[in-house]
Amino acid sequence: MNRKTDKPNILFIMSDQHRYDYLETHENAPDALNTPNLRRLAEMGVNFPYCTVNAPVCAPSRIGLASGVQPSRLGSLGNGSFYPTSIPTYYQQLRDHGYRVGCVGKLDLAKPDGYNGRYGDRPRTYNWGFTHPEECEGKMHAGSSPTPIGPYTHYLQEKGLLEKFHQDYRNRRSSGGWIKNGSYDSVLPTEDFEDSYIGRRSTEFIENIPDDFPWHLFVSFVGPHDPFDPPTEYGDKYRNADMPAPIADNMERKPEWVKKRTVNLSPEEVKITRQQYCAATELIDDQIGNMLGALEARGMLENTYIIYSSDHGEMLGDHGLYTKSLAYEASLRVPLIVAGPGIEGDRVSYELVELIDINPTICDLVGVPVLENIDGQSIGPVVRGETETHRSETVSRLGNFTCIRTHTHKLIESSNGFIELYNLDEDPDELHNIAESEKELVEELRSQMNSRYGPILVNQN
Repeated sequence: MNRKTDKPNILFIMSDQHRYDYLETHENAPDALNTPNLRRLAEMGVNFPYCTVNAPVCAPSRIGLASGVQPSRLGSLGNGSFYPTSIPTYYQQLRDHGYRVGCVGKLDLAKPDGYNGRYGDRPRTYNWGFTHPEECEGKMHAGSSPTPIGPYTHYLQEKGLLEKFHQDYRNRRSSGGWIKNGSYDSVLPTEDFEDSYIGRRSTEFIENIPDDFPWHLFVSFVGPHDPFDPPTEYGDKYRNADMPAPIADNMERKPEWVKKRTVNLSPEEVKITRQQYCAATELIDDQIGNMLGALEARGMLENTYIIYSSDHGEMLGDHGLYTKSLAYEASLRVPLIVAGPGIEGDRVSYELVELIDINPTICDLVGVPVLENIDGQSIGPVVRGETETHRSETVSRLGNFTCIRTHTHKLIESSNGFIELYNLDEDPDELHNIAESEKELVEELRSQMNSRYGPILVNQN
């Protein structure tokens, strides 16, 4: 007996460290940035430019996404976190309701455990709910070991490239840091760059997965995360491109722990990091195009929900800062696009969304019961056009800060009690801390922020 499912598939594409405004559809994007496939997705669906993450660093953000629970409630306040086995994932929920559940790329649900298995299918991945796992190494993770630690480094070893790649990452780190002296092209050919590998393996999944059950594929690219090392083929495209200048900040009334993180780069050095970041983003966009082509070739495009987002942003020189783990806009906000069957395209929603909201949204869209007792709220009603409203605020927490962002203001409370308050309408660049003059608003937002966090469910200390 042959059968073909008519239930919708889900293709969820996540990049690593992709800030919200380095997307061709954003009004502040670099003019040179070329992301036609992400633009096509936005034209097919709904673009949410005000999506913020619940913890702007890899592991907690992804733990929150998988669980639908604020990661701090699961004891996840930094990268040394494991996904707690007592908490169900939406991957398990889809699997238990008849979905094949695949992944290709970085998961970071057990980041301190550095061995992903020869084929990326270590036993943990099945416990998380994946039926077809290929968990790849993260970017720095892949470059950290002279011997294979997962499917991608095994691939490099088989091609005789692992030693060269590993030595290059050792050189970048020892030359004074990933950012200042490490933003040069990859030593790898384009086809052997990790995001090319992840894109190729994801496209093969789409080409070969049987159509007798619906499927969910979680594609997790490792770029445009630092080091900013695109293949030369892509780096050349941006070598002379103009880039937006970073936000200049005298750091007055910023906390000391933030000031200590500033990186002293010349304007030209900052420009190079931004050019390389765009190059890495375009490579990912090309791989997305290959996946869309595979869906079209199998007649699956019309019956597949496609979601694009990222786990956190990248400061990219704004305020003199780089990477993430901060509550400022470039670190906190990420792209979010949702397209698929029954979704009217070419729409923009300016509603506030949290990354954990994708968890119940996926289940909602495909008619699978949403996990119980979670903090995420489905944006399905907005996507379907049933309502125009979602959240009145978003919150985010790591070990060194907690923050709340409304449509008009942002409050950041550092772990030592230092308060920052920004009027985002009047000061979108977050240069003027008005906490001292707006004490009543500070207390109102602090109370609202703290009410968003329920009891601790898991303690990882």
